[in-house]
Amino acid sequence: MEVATEHPATEHPSTEHLATPTAPPTIWEQMGGPMGMLDSGLPVVVFVLVNAIAHKLGWAIGAALAAGVVIAAARLIRHKPVTQAVAGLFGVGIAAFIAYRTGSAKGYFLFGIWSFVAYGAVLLASIVVRWPLIGVLWESINGRGTSWRRDRKLVRRYDYATAVWALVFAARFVVQSQLYAANQVGWLATARLLMGYPVYLLAIVATVLIVGSSNGMSLPSVKSMFGAKKPPADLDRSE
Repeated sequence: MEVATEHPATEHPSTEHLATPTAPPTIWEQMGGPMGMLDSGLPVVVFVLVNAIAHKLGWAIGAALAAGVVIAAARLIRHKPVTQAVAGLFGVGIAAFIAYRTGSAKGYFLFGIWSFVAYGAVLLASIVVRWPLIGVLWESINGRGTSWRRDRKLVRRYDYATAVWALVFAARFVVQSQLYAANQVGWLATARLLMGYPVYLLAIVATVLIVGSSNGMSLPSVKSMFGAKKPPADLDRSE
């Protein structure tokens, strides 16, 4: 009597070990989305409001630091990278320290103003040495290495996109340095907020238009802006 034997090779292979393809993060997601906007703007708003209401720089500094600690804790609760939480708190701490040392509320914005110069200089330098920073960051995020540098047209597009971001930081420095010199603390805070994420979103649009969606760049959709995830396009749904 023959005994039926099982042949594992002829069975349907298990798909449990297969990794589910994931869509690359959008630029909006990399910036932190709506919560990123709140995180970056809250300490500034708290600082200016407390300073305007209490007219005491020490209280305003303490309130901004408290807001920074709350934001850092919230980032950790949301399982964001520890470095992101520490960096955000560090930035608020430096701004508060400068305000304390200068004895002026406008000193809170001094670190940010000069950081625009540093960012812009790095962006321009990357264009000069033919390693446009927007290209380096985008290709690194998507794990495509440095092969993109052999495509002269693509490098040129990344040059233009990087120049757009350099102009953004140049504009932020010019406007906010003038307001700093005029001692306009309220307008400084307004400019910091309005020239933050709103201008960044315009720069994102320009970047996508310059580089093109063929390289994987895409504008943030309404769903992605509010946290909704769409399934990867190449996900095999067959059973």
